[in-house]
Amino acid sequence: MPSTIDLDTLRRFFRMAPFMVDLGIEPVALEGGRLRTRLELQPRHLQHTGVVHAGVMASMADHSMGAVAQTKAPEGHWVLTAEFKTSLLRGARGVALECEAWVVKPGRQLSFAEAEVYTVAADGQRTLVVKANGTMALTRAEAPAPAA
Repeated sequence: MPSTIDLDTLRRFFRMAPFMVDLGIEPVALEGGRLRTRLELQPRHLQHTGVVHAGVMASMADHSMGAVAQTKAPEGHWVLTAEFKTSLLRGARGVALECEAWVVKPGRQLSFAEAEVYTVAADGQRTLVVKANGTMALTRAEAPAPAA
């Protein structure tokens, strides 16, 4: 039976990952099986050419896919990334990144998820910069998942 995880639980889930905290990525919406995360861009997120570092966008997509897969995982299980692929469509410049992630197929041992990362301009216009897909492995939790 899938656990009942809400947005507040996912926020705690993200705060449990020090790297996500360091980057500043936060869940902002969970609706219709889709998770939206956001990152306010800072100079530390950029590479030498002034665009957002690919590692930042890949990390955002990966953790967002894992988090949304966690919403479909059976009680007492953690979701861990087994494999993921990112396609970098264009350089990202803007004031923020937003990621939308969803589960394509939940499973008992493996779940499949997808994500899209958008750059957000100062005027609010969004541009797709990354497409990602991931295979998530379900493992028995050694420690309890954050309470709903």
